[in-house]
Amino acid sequence: MMSDKIKLTAQNILEKEFKTAMRGYKPEEVDQFLDIVIRDYETFQQEIEELKQENMKLRKKIEEGSSRTAPQGYQQAAPGTTNFDILKRLSNLEKHVFGNKLYE
Repeated sequence: MMSDKIKLTAQNILEKEFKTAMRGYKPEEVDQFLDIVIRDYETFQQEIEELKQENMKLRKKIEEGSSRTAPQGYQQAAPGTTNFDILKRLSNLEKHVFGNKLYE
């Protein structure tokens, strides 16, 4: 599924043909560069799809978690707190508790 904001796909780049001119670019250099661009586009698209899947799984977990009641003594996040905020706070806590050992 391609967004309306994205104008090119790896396939568009692969199939693009340029007209030749008297003092144009070296076709081999252009092709080599476009090959790199195509691989990057494919990698970006794959990463986007993986992140979308992960996002859907996390949203599902949140929905499942919000349908259950929190255990006694469990403090729920303040309204308006995002997952990013929670993950950032958790990361800071891990750094404080475990120090740099966690990241070595």
